[in-house]
Amino acid sequence: MNYVKLGNTGLDVSRICLGTMGFGVAERWVHPWVQDEEKSRTIIKKALDLGINFFDTANVYSDGTSEEILGRALKDYANRDEVVLATKVYFPMGNDLNSKRPNSKGLSRKAIMTEIDHSLKRLETDYIDLYQIHRWDYSTPIEETMEALHDLVKSGKVRYIGASAMYAWQFLKANHVAEKNGWTKFVSMQNHLNLIYREEEREMLPLCLDQGIGVIPYSPLASGRLTRDKSEKTHRSETDKTQKSKYDAMADADQIIIDRVAELSQKYNVSRSQIALSWLLQKEPVTAPIVGATKISHLEDAVGALSVSLTPEEVVYLEEPYVPHPVVGAI
Repeated sequence: MNYVKLGNTGLDVSRICLGTMGFGVAERWVHPWVQDEEKSRTIIKKALDLGINFFDTANVYSDGTSEEILGRALKDYANRDEVVLATKVYFPMGNDLNSKRPNSKGLSRKAIMTEIDHSLKRLETDYIDLYQIHRWDYSTPIEETMEALHDLVKSGKVRYIGASAMYAWQFLKANHVAEKNGWTKFVSMQNHLNLIYREEEREMLPLCLDQGIGVIPYSPLASGRLTRDKSEKTHRSETDKTQKSKYDAMADADQIIIDRVAELSQKYNVSRSQIALSWLLQKEPVTAPIVGATKISHLEDAVGALSVSLTPEEVVYLEEPYVPHPVVGAI
Protein backbone atom coordinates (compact mmCIF):
# COMPACT_ATOMS: atom_id res chain seq x y z
CA MET A 1 0.00 0.00 0.00
CA ASN A 2 1.12 3.53 -0.77
CA TYR A 3 0.39 6.46 1.55
CA VAL A 4 0.16 10.16 0.72
CA LYS A 5 -0.65 13.38 2.50
CA LEU A 6 -4.25 14.56 2.34
CA GLY A 7 -3.87 17.87 0.53
CA ASN A 8 -1.71 20.36 2.42
CA THR A 9 -2.18 18.58 5.75
CA GLY A 10 0.25 16.34 7.57
CA LEU A 11 -2.30 13.52 7.57
CA ASP A 12 -1.15 10.28 5.91
CA VAL A 13 -3.86 8.33 4.10
CA SER A 14 -3.77 5.19 1.98
CA ARG A 15 -4.09 5.71 -1.78
CA ILE A 16 -7.29 3.68 -1.63
CA CYS A 17 -10.13 4.67 0.71
CA LEU A 18 -12.80 2.13 1.63
CA GLY A 19 -16.26 3.60 1.20
CA THR A 20 -18.95 2.05 3.39
CA MET A 21 -22.22 3.16 1.82
CA GLY A 22 -22.73 -0.50 0.95
CA PHE A 23 -22.68 -1.64 4.59
CA GLY A 24 -25.72 -1.61 6.85
CA VAL A 25 -29.28 -2.81 7.22
CA ALA A 26 -31.10 -2.86 3.90
CA GLU A 27 -34.50 -2.27 5.48
CA ARG A 28 -33.28 1.06 6.86
CA TRP A 29 -31.91 2.50 3.63
CA VAL A 30 -32.85 3.32 0.08
CA HIS A 31 -30.48 0.69 -1.34
CA PRO A 32 -31.57 -2.96 -0.97
CA TRP A 33 -28.15 -4.24 -2.10
CA VAL A 34 -26.21 -3.24 1.04
CA GLN A 35 -24.21 -5.92 2.88
CA ASP A 36 -25.11 -7.09 6.38
CA GLU A 37 -22.74 -6.78 9.33
CA GLU A 38 -21.11 -10.18 8.99
CA LYS A 39 -20.15 -9.62 5.35
CA SER A 40 -19.18 -6.00 6.01
CA ARG A 41 -16.81 -6.93 8.82
CA THR A 42 -15.02 -9.39 6.54
CA ILE A 43 -14.41 -6.63 4.00
CA ILE A 44 -13.27 -4.13 6.63
CA LYS A 45 -10.83 -6.68 8.08
CA LYS A 46 -9.45 -7.42 4.61
CA ALA A 47 -9.01 -3.70 3.95
CA LEU A 48 -6.92 -3.35 7.09
CA ASP A 49 -4.87 -6.42 6.13
CA LEU A 50 -4.17 -4.83 2.73
CA GLY A 51 -2.87 -1.68 4.41
CA ILE A 52 -5.90 0.55 3.88
CA ASN A 53 -6.07 3.03 6.76
CA PHE A 54 -8.70 5.40 5.31
CA PHE A 55 -12.43 4.69 5.82
CA ASP A 56 -15.35 6.85 4.70
CA THR A 57 -18.95 6.68 5.87
CA ALA A 58 -21.87 9.04 6.59
CA ASN A 59 -24.51 9.40 9.26
CA VAL A 60 -27.26 8.83 6.69
CA TYR A 61 -25.94 5.53 5.30
CA SER A 62 -28.46 2.85 6.26
CA ASP A 63 -29.87 5.19 8.90
CA GLY A 64 -26.68 5.15 10.94
CA THR A 65 -26.07 1.40 10.79
CA SER A 66 -23.09 1.83 8.45
CA GLU A 67 -21.39 3.92 11.13
CA GLU A 68 -22.29 1.36 13.78
CA ILE A 69 -20.87 -1.56 11.78
CA LEU A 70 -17.69 0.33 10.89
CA GLY A 71 -17.19 1.51 14.46
CA ARG A 72 -17.51 -1.98 15.94
CA ALA A 73 -15.21 -3.51 13.32
CA LEU A 74 -12.47 -0.91 13.75
CA LYS A 75 -12.68 -1.28 17.51
CA ASP A 76 -12.15 -5.04 17.17
CA TYR A 77 -9.58 -5.10 14.36
CA ALA A 78 -7.57 -1.87 14.48
CA ASN A 79 -5.74 0.62 16.66
CA ARG A 80 -7.98 3.70 16.50
CA ASP A 81 -5.04 6.10 16.27
CA GLU A 82 -3.68 4.30 13.21
CA VAL A 83 -6.81 4.68 11.06
CA VAL A 84 -8.28 7.76 9.41
CA LEU A 85 -12.02 7.82 9.97
CA ALA A 86 -14.22 10.08 7.85
CA THR A 87 -17.95 10.65 8.07
CA LYS A 88 -20.45 13.19 6.77
CA VAL A 89 -23.44 15.31 7.79
CA TYR A 90 -26.33 16.96 5.92
CA PHE A 91 -29.09 14.53 4.91
CA PRO A 92 -31.93 13.59 7.27
CA MET A 93 -31.73 10.23 8.96
CA GLY A 94 -34.00 7.39 7.85
CA ASN A 95 -35.23 6.41 4.41
CA ASP A 96 -36.56 9.81 3.38
CA LEU A 97 -33.69 11.81 1.87
CA ASN A 98 -36.10 14.64 1.06
CA SER A 99 -37.59 14.97 4.50
CA LYS A 100 -39.31 18.26 5.21
CA ARG A 101 -39.23 17.87 9.00
CA PRO A 102 -37.87 21.00 10.72
CA ASN A 103 -34.20 20.65 11.74
CA SER A 104 -34.08 17.08 10.43
CA LYS A 105 -31.29 17.83 7.98
CA GLY A 106 -28.94 20.54 6.79
CA LEU A 107 -25.93 22.35 8.17
CA SER A 108 -27.34 24.61 10.84
CA ARG A 109 -25.42 24.87 14.08
CA LYS A 110 -28.17 22.85 15.74
CA ALA A 111 -28.00 20.05 13.16
CA ILE A 112 -24.20 19.84 13.17
CA MET A 113 -23.88 19.84 16.96
CA THR A 114 -26.56 17.16 17.25
CA GLU A 115 -25.30 14.89 14.51
CA ILE A 116 -21.63 14.91 15.51
CA ASP A 117 -22.54 13.46 18.91
CA HIS A 118 -24.73 10.81 17.31
CA SER A 119 -21.96 9.85 14.87
CA LEU A 120 -19.37 9.65 17.65
CA LYS A 121 -21.63 7.33 19.61
CA ARG A 122 -22.35 5.07 16.65
CA LEU A 123 -18.70 4.93 15.64
CA GLU A 124 -17.64 4.27 19.26
CA THR A 125 -14.89 6.88 19.12
CA ASP A 126 -14.00 10.18 20.77
CA TYR A 127 -13.12 11.98 17.57
CA ILE A 128 -13.60 12.04 13.81
CA ASP A 129 -10.49 12.51 11.68
CA LEU A 130 -12.32 14.07 8.73
CA TYR A 131 -15.82 15.52 9.18
CA GLN A 132 -17.42 16.44 5.86
CA ILE A 133 -20.48 18.36 4.79
CA HIS A 134 -22.39 16.00 2.49
CA ARG A 135 -23.94 18.74 0.34
CA TRP A 136 -24.26 22.54 0.22
CA ASP A 137 -27.05 23.86 2.43
CA TYR A 138 -28.91 26.62 0.60
CA SER A 139 -31.04 27.31 3.70
CA THR A 140 -28.25 28.08 6.17
CA PRO A 141 -25.72 30.93 6.02
CA ILE A 142 -22.29 29.49 5.28
CA GLU A 143 -20.90 31.60 8.14
CA GLU A 144 -23.05 29.62 10.60
CA THR A 145 -21.89 26.32 9.16
CA MET A 146 -18.19 27.15 9.07
CA GLU A 147 -18.16 28.54 12.62
CA ALA A 148 -19.93 25.43 13.94
CA LEU A 149 -17.41 23.17 12.18
CA HIS A 150 -14.54 25.27 13.55
CA ASP A 151 -15.93 24.86 17.06
CA LEU A 152 -15.96 21.08 16.60
CA VAL A 153 -12.28 21.16 15.68
CA LYS A 154 -11.43 23.34 18.67
CA SER A 155 -13.43 21.06 20.97
CA GLY A 156 -11.36 18.04 19.89
CA LYS A 157 -14.31 16.14 18.43
CA VAL A 158 -12.99 16.65 14.87
CA ARG A 159 -9.43 16.80 13.51
CA TYR A 160 -10.02 18.10 9.97
CA ILE A 161 -13.03 19.20 7.92
CA GLY A 162 -13.92 18.52 4.31
CA ALA A 163 -16.74 19.02 1.82
CA SER A 164 -18.52 16.98 -0.81
CA ALA A 165 -20.42 17.54 -4.07
CA MET A 166 -20.87 21.25 -4.65
CA TYR A 167 -19.97 23.92 -7.18
CA ALA A 168 -16.45 25.32 -7.18
CA TRP A 169 -17.67 28.82 -6.30
CA GLN A 170 -19.43 27.46 -3.22
CA PHE A 171 -16.36 25.59 -2.04
CA LEU A 172 -14.14 28.63 -2.50
CA LYS A 173 -16.68 30.87 -0.76
CA ALA A 174 -16.78 28.56 2.26
CA ASN A 175 -13.02 28.55 2.64
CA HIS A 176 -12.85 32.31 2.10
CA VAL A 177 -15.37 32.84 4.90
CA ALA A 178 -13.34 30.59 7.17
CA GLU A 179 -10.06 32.31 6.35
CA LYS A 180 -11.56 35.78 6.83
CA ASN A 181 -12.79 34.87 10.30
CA GLY A 182 -9.80 32.80 11.42
CA TRP A 183 -11.82 29.57 11.36
CA THR A 184 -10.78 26.11 10.22
CA LYS A 185 -10.82 25.63 6.44
CA PHE A 186 -11.80 22.60 4.39
CA VAL A 187 -8.83 20.41 3.52
CA SER A 188 -10.55 17.96 1.16
CA MET A 189 -13.19 17.66 -1.54
CA GLN A 190 -15.17 14.44 -2.00
CA ASN A 191 -16.59 14.84 -5.48
CA HIS A 192 -18.12 12.84 -8.31
CA LEU A 193 -15.36 11.85 -10.71
CA ASN A 194 -14.70 8.90 -13.00
CA LEU A 195 -13.98 8.12 -16.65
CA ILE A 196 -17.60 8.65 -17.71
CA TYR A 197 -18.24 11.71 -15.52
CA ARG A 198 -15.49 14.32 -15.77
CA GLU A 199 -17.33 17.62 -15.32
CA GLU A 200 -15.24 18.30 -12.19
CA GLU A 201 -12.21 18.82 -14.44
CA ARG A 202 -13.64 22.16 -15.57
CA GLU A 203 -13.40 24.11 -12.30
CA MET A 204 -13.23 22.00 -9.16
CA LEU A 205 -10.05 20.06 -9.89
CA PRO A 206 -8.05 23.13 -10.99
CA LEU A 207 -9.27 24.94 -7.87
CA CYS A 208 -8.21 22.09 -5.59
CA LEU A 209 -4.82 21.80 -7.30
CA ASP A 210 -4.22 25.53 -6.90
CA GLN A 211 -5.32 25.58 -3.25
CA GLY A 212 -3.63 22.34 -2.16
CA ILE A 213 -6.94 20.59 -1.44
CA GLY A 214 -7.01 16.80 -1.25
CA VAL A 215 -9.46 15.19 -3.69
CA ILE A 216 -11.13 11.93 -2.68
CA PRO A 217 -13.56 11.05 -5.49
CA TYR A 218 -16.66 8.98 -4.93
CA SER A 219 -18.16 6.64 -7.54
CA PRO A 220 -14.73 6.04 -9.14
CA LEU A 221 -16.12 3.06 -11.07
CA ALA A 222 -19.43 4.73 -11.98
CA SER A 223 -21.42 2.37 -9.75
CA GLY A 224 -19.88 -0.59 -11.55
CA ARG A 225 -20.62 0.53 -15.10
CA LEU A 226 -16.91 0.75 -15.90
CA THR A 227 -16.34 -2.81 -14.71
CA ARG A 228 -18.62 -4.95 -16.87
CA ASP A 229 -20.42 -5.37 -20.18
CA LYS A 230 -23.70 -3.54 -20.64
CA SER A 231 -25.55 -6.87 -20.82
CA GLU A 232 -24.19 -8.08 -17.49
CA LYS A 233 -26.62 -7.42 -14.66
CA THR A 234 -26.09 -7.34 -10.89
CA HIS A 235 -28.41 -6.91 -7.93
CA ARG A 236 -27.16 -3.33 -7.59
CA SER A 237 -27.49 -2.45 -11.27
CA GLU A 238 -31.08 -3.70 -11.21
CA THR A 239 -32.16 -1.96 -7.99
CA ASP A 240 -29.97 1.13 -7.51
CA LYS A 241 -32.12 4.06 -8.62
CA THR A 242 -29.38 6.55 -7.75
CA GLN A 243 -26.89 5.14 -10.23
CA LYS A 244 -29.60 5.02 -12.88
CA SER A 245 -30.29 8.72 -12.35
CA LYS A 246 -26.59 9.50 -12.61
CA TYR A 247 -25.68 7.49 -15.68
CA ASP A 248 -28.68 6.33 -17.74
CA ALA A 249 -29.13 9.60 -19.65
CA MET A 250 -25.63 9.46 -21.18
CA ALA A 251 -25.27 5.68 -21.41
CA ASP A 252 -25.01 5.55 -25.20
CA ALA A 253 -22.31 8.23 -25.34
CA ASP A 254 -20.41 6.57 -22.49
CA GLN A 255 -20.35 3.11 -24.06
CA ILE A 256 -17.32 3.77 -26.26
CA ILE A 257 -15.30 4.70 -23.16
CA ILE A 258 -16.43 1.56 -21.35
CA ASP A 259 -15.42 -0.47 -24.40
CA ARG A 260 -11.95 1.11 -24.38
CA VAL A 261 -11.56 0.25 -20.69
CA ALA A 262 -12.35 -3.36 -21.59
CA GLU A 263 -9.84 -3.26 -24.44
CA LEU A 264 -7.00 -2.06 -22.22
CA SER A 265 -7.90 -4.54 -19.49
CA GLN A 266 -7.36 -7.33 -22.00
CA LYS A 267 -4.10 -5.78 -23.16
CA TYR A 268 -2.69 -5.68 -19.62
CA ASN A 269 -4.49 -8.84 -18.43
CA VAL A 270 -5.99 -6.98 -15.48
CA SER A 271 -9.55 -6.24 -14.44
CA ARG A 272 -11.51 -3.36 -15.94
CA SER A 273 -11.77 -1.74 -12.51
CA GLN A 274 -7.98 -1.63 -12.32
CA ILE A 275 -7.79 0.25 -15.62
CA ALA A 276 -10.46 2.74 -14.50
CA LEU A 277 -8.82 3.26 -11.11
CA SER A 278 -5.36 3.56 -12.64
CA TRP A 279 -6.67 6.38 -14.82
CA LEU A 280 -8.10 8.13 -11.77
CA LEU A 281 -4.99 7.66 -9.62
CA GLN A 282 -2.79 9.43 -12.19
CA LYS A 283 -5.03 12.50 -12.31
CA GLU A 284 -3.99 15.53 -10.30
CA PRO A 285 -4.86 16.37 -7.57
CA VAL A 286 -6.59 13.05 -6.73
CA THR A 287 -5.47 11.73 -3.35
CA ALA A 288 -7.47 8.54 -2.83
CA PRO A 289 -10.50 7.21 -4.73
CA ILE A 290 -13.28 6.04 -2.42
CA VAL A 291 -13.95 2.46 -3.44
CA GLY A 292 -17.30 1.11 -2.30
CA ALA A 293 -16.26 -2.52 -2.07
CA THR A 294 -18.96 -5.05 -1.28
CA LYS A 295 -16.80 -8.08 -2.07
CA ILE A 296 -13.24 -9.06 -1.14
CA SER A 297 -12.39 -9.16 -4.85
CA HIS A 298 -13.37 -5.50 -5.17
CA LEU A 299 -10.75 -4.59 -2.58
CA GLU A 300 -8.06 -6.76 -4.11
CA ASP A 301 -8.71 -5.23 -7.53
CA ALA A 302 -8.56 -1.72 -6.10
CA VAL A 303 -5.22 -2.28 -4.39
CA GLY A 304 -3.93 -4.03 -7.52
CA ALA A 305 -4.67 -0.87 -9.50
CA LEU A 306 -1.76 0.80 -7.71
CA SER A 307 0.58 -1.40 -9.76
CA VAL A 308 -1.03 -0.59 -13.14
CA SER A 309 0.59 2.25 -15.09
CA LEU A 310 -1.06 3.69 -18.16
CA THR A 311 1.00 5.45 -20.79
CA PRO A 312 0.17 9.07 -21.67
CA GLU A 313 -1.13 7.81 -25.01
CA GLU A 314 -3.45 5.34 -23.27
CA VAL A 315 -4.77 8.08 -21.00
CA VAL A 316 -5.61 10.14 -24.08
CA TYR A 317 -7.20 7.07 -25.69
CA LEU A 318 -9.51 6.64 -22.71
CA GLU A 319 -10.37 10.32 -22.44
CA GLU A 320 -10.80 11.25 -26.11
CA PRO A 321 -14.41 10.02 -26.63
CA TYR A 322 -15.79 11.97 -23.64
CA VAL A 323 -18.55 14.49 -24.32
CA PRO A 324 -20.00 17.08 -21.90
CA HIS A 325 -22.47 15.67 -19.36
CA PRO A 326 -25.26 17.28 -17.35
CA VAL A 327 -24.01 18.20 -13.89
CA VAL A 328 -24.79 15.40 -11.43
CA GLY A 329 -23.86 15.49 -7.76
CA ALA A 330 -23.28 19.16 -7.05
CA ILE A 331 -26.95 20.03 -6.58
